[in-house]
Amino acid sequence: MSAQTLDLIRRAAHWFEPTPDGFEPLIDLIGNASLVLIGEASHGTHEFYRTRAELTKALIERHGFNVVAVEADWPDAYRVNRWVQQTSREPDAETALGDFTRFPRWMWRNRDVVDFLGWLHSHNAGRPATGRAGFYGLDLYSLHASMDAVLTYLRKVDPAAAERARYRYGCFEDFGEDTQAYGYAASAGLSSSCEDEVVNQLVEMRRQAAAYASRDGRVAADEYFFAEQNARLVRNAEEYYRSMFGGRVLSWNLRDTHMMETLEALLAHVLETTGTARAVIWAHNSHLGDARATYMGESGQLNLGQLVREKFEADARLIGCTTHTGTVTAASNWDEPAQRKRVRPSLADSYERLFHDVDVPRFLLRLDDPDIRTVLSVPRLERAIGVIYRPDTERISHYFKARLPEQFDAVFHIDETHALEPLETWAHDEADLPETYPTAL
Repeated sequence: MSAQTLDLIRRAAHWFEPTPDGFEPLIDLIGNASLVLIGEASHGTHEFYRTRAELTKALIERHGFNVVAVEADWPDAYRVNRWVQQTSREPDAETALGDFTRFPRWMWRNRDVVDFLGWLHSHNAGRPATGRAGFYGLDLYSLHASMDAVLTYLRKVDPAAAERARYRYGCFEDFGEDTQAYGYAASAGLSSSCEDEVVNQLVEMRRQAAAYASRDGRVAADEYFFAEQNARLVRNAEEYYRSMFGGRVLSWNLRDTHMMETLEALLAHVLETTGTARAVIWAHNSHLGDARATYMGESGQLNLGQLVREKFEADARLIGCTTHTGTVTAASNWDEPAQRKRVRPSLADSYERLFHDVDVPRFLLRLDDPDIRTVLSVPRLERAIGVIYRPDTERISHYFKARLPEQFDAVFHIDETHALEPLETWAHDEADLPETYPTAL
């Protein structure tokens, strides 16, 4: 890369501090946007978690954001939401995170998340219910937990409906907790699909929505919303597990479309119950950077960032993160314990290597500058580390082509990063099925 290009990027780079006061150039770029999507280049980097947490604090405290929606399962995150919104009696954030038991446990059960949730709990203390910020999951892997949540809710409000739901969800009983076995059997014609049952259950709940949600004011409305989203998740997860054996593109698209549906439903609910809805979304760069600017779009894949841009246009800002080297918390293979791994220096012809050559240890780069857009518009490699990191096959396993100025509105680059600290390690036999196969993102 020419010295002129490096100097141009160096002049445009904004040094930032990972504190609520340290993001002024980005806050200016965000402006009046009501959705801010903050990505990460790995699921195990302390600096990525801390940076987005501190930016989120600034958006909540000073700009009225009241939704944090993350790449996590709906029922697991909703337990956390109850705690941060002061509606449960759990003693601390670690306890509230107790439903995050499946691989990769460290993705949410880590010190950086605990610190942020503790801050959010304190921020909400003493505020009226309509003035609190919530924490929600967008993902769809919690098929059985969501079925249990639907049944628990219906047993309280409509026991007869609970029995009908139990009968419908009994369709999955032959497979126990093995959702992938169900998906394979149903897609291969070895077992009947449960599609009709889960669709009928969701339809019945929606028919009763007005009656269920009006029983006790806002509390009842929240409880019904939580239950309905679980019923919708069961419907979408059933389709997702069948699709896993029909190709990666279809299953990925179903997953990110589910995230978008959940986000839209969440925004509508929060707007109706509080009068305002401004959301920060946390997920991997691969979900939040516009897929149309990457190899994903060329192969027919879409993602949440693309869907948000298509619907909300200028009301959304997409922010990515990159690093050159350091350490990361990741596994070597599916369901294996987390390890602290060395991140190899970035490859030549990558955005990460270009930013390393700028020779600024940490910076924010706004991509709305016409000169910056021009010099970065030629496709380059970009690194993505999910819950699996395989340095020995890094080029094939972790790099893809992208056009960064079309993918994001801004990017944080932190040249050397460090592995986040899980709350615990766990034995190999405690790990769950590799439900994010084949991408681990």
